[in-house]
Amino acid sequence: DQFGGVVLNAAIDLFAHASVQSRDDGRVRLEAADRGLDWTGPAGGVADSGAELRLLAGVYARMTAAFAPGTAPALSLTTYADCPPGSGLGSSSALVVAMVAAFCRYFDRELAPVEMARLAFEIERQDLGLAGGRQDQYAAAYGGVSLMRFETDGRVAREALTTPPDVLEELEESLVLYFTGVSRESAAIIAEQSDNMRKGAPRSMEGLHKLKAGALAMREALEAGDLARFGALLDAGWADKKLTASAISSAAMDEVYEAAKAFGVIGGKVSGAGGGGFMMFLIDPTRREGLKRLLAGFGGQAQGCRLEAAGVRSWLVRNVGGDR
Repeated sequence: DQFGGVVLNAAIDLFAHASVQSRDDGRVRLEAADRGLDWTGPAGGVADSGAELRLLAGVYARMTAAFAPGTAPALSLTTYADCPPGSGLGSSSALVVAMVAAFCRYFDRELAPVEMARLAFEIERQDLGLAGGRQDQYAAAYGGVSLMRFETDGRVAREALTTPPDVLEELEESLVLYFTGVSRESAAIIAEQSDNMRKGAPRSMEGLHKLKAGALAMREALEAGDLARFGALLDAGWADKKLTASAISSAAMDEVYEAAKAFGVIGGKVSGAGGGGFMMFLIDPTRREGLKRLLAGFGGQAQGCRLEAAGVRSWLVRNVGGDR
């Protein structure tokens, strides 16, 4: 908002899922299937579904107001994600984008990716007042590897990278995700970062400006096929990120990172706001399995991942318990 932002972002093959299905009993069912949460009540009472289902309720309210104003359609909304909430992989925002796409299909309305991303951002940040940025919504809507510029006037410019396919293949083979086993609420960390920025805290401001410059430098390295430099910039970015707030890392996460560095990783960082969730590392592909075994020794889960070129998509299912 003050200086403009720059992010280098890659969508990966972990997905958020949403299903909208008609009902004939005048009621609404909201279900977060992966979290074992559900609510069923009168169509006009979705606001009473509780804080744990606020994303689902917020999307229902916004989308029905947009596409069926003055009504409260009876339907079932079911969601689940391939990674846990608080993972730092943008699962909450991806889930909102998935729900927006599902409602667009349900109401037979077409929205471009940029419109779905903007709408998902408004639902999360404005309608529901949840702290955070907007890169996750655009990543989920578009997919691929992107440089995103966030202007001070609210405009978002997305540039798809012109990285050679063989470089992206090598990048995929070099990546390791490590789930620390700790899910966290990002709001407190983001609030501290924002407060530090408003105060002009020197360390935090230094970290934020370095992160912006690093994103541009990483784009150049990736498009040039220089993964060694890309990894070094990733490593430097992790140090810069830790300057922005006190809870970005922890003693346990620092121990994992140092062990990974000693093993030979080129670079790494925590995904999302920090404080837990997923860490990611870049290593020579011939040593990736060894790194996964090392990380598993810290009690979490290590895995590879694939880059996902496609963005959000939706489809209509007929005659499977009713139209969805």
